[in-house]
Amino acid sequence: MSDYAVDITSLHKRYSNGTTALNHVQLQVPQGCIFGLIGPNGAGKSTLIKSLLTIIRPTLCEGTMLGKPIGHKPTLSQVGYLPEHAQFPAYLTGREVIEYAAGLSHQSRFQCRVRCDDLLEKVGMNAHAHRRISTYSKGMKQRIGLAQALIHQPQVVFLDEPTDGVDPEGRMIMKGIIASLRDEGRTVFVNSHLLSEMEQIADRVAILSQGRIVAEGSIVDLTRKKALFEVSFIGQLPVRLMTWCQEHGMEISNDRIRCHAESAVMIQPLIDQLRGALLVIREIKEQRFSLEELFLQVLADSRKNP
Repeated sequence: MSDYAVDITSLHKRYSNGTTALNHVQLQVPQGCIFGLIGPNGAGKSTLIKSLLTIIRPTLCEGTMLGKPIGHKPTLSQVGYLPEHAQFPAYLTGREVIEYAAGLSHQSRFQCRVRCDDLLEKVGMNAHAHRRISTYSKGMKQRIGLAQALIHQPQVVFLDEPTDGVDPEGRMIMKGIIASLRDEGRTVFVNSHLLSEMEQIADRVAILSQGRIVAEGSIVDLTRKKALFEVSFIGQLPVRLMTWCQEHGMEISNDRIRCHAESAVMIQPLIDQLRGALLVIREIKEQRFSLEELFLQVLADSRKNP
């Protein structure tokens, strides 16, 4: 089997009105990781997930899921899904929703009972399992939705805005469950606009803008590329050195020089220049971009260069 749970070489979706929702997206999601998909509203995140699950029909989809072509029905039975706006019959109880999902996956009564009990406890809904869905808050519905997505022990789980409308306690439970799924060797594909949460849990992220992947990689690698180094010094900066710094895109402010670099190794020429000018280096500080700052910068860059 491939090392990738999802391996897409080209995913394109163009609607009949001429709107291009996905523009030949290429994407690789490693097995056993938490993969985050982020992007502004209307970027095509939900369209991408629904295309992979064959809920909507893409214009073109070349790739595999769990080593099989996208849309392979036996493979889809190994996939769990929590949609963004999950809706369940209001007259059912939380337990009945999970049991219904178990029936659709052809589980025996015994399997269903055991799995229901385990999942209700896992999502913190034991005490509310016999209440009707109509009495649930949005966060409680999301927890039941997550449980039904896991009832058949899928290898890949797609979660579309799983913590939307969930209170802080519920979000903490959700994050714990997502992490535990990865620890079990499952792949979790999360679409979310909560960048601070994504930064805490995701192993890799992809940024989708205007139907295209504009950045992809691990959180550490992506934020490293936007690291800011600040070097403070004692002494008067010579005109020659001021010109050198400006030519290399560095910012000078009194006794400080700021520059963007991927690692401390890349600012060594600056250190050499300062020492050569007989200036005393007082401090070197590194400040990495947060995922949110990276996200905004990448989006701005992608809009300048469509």
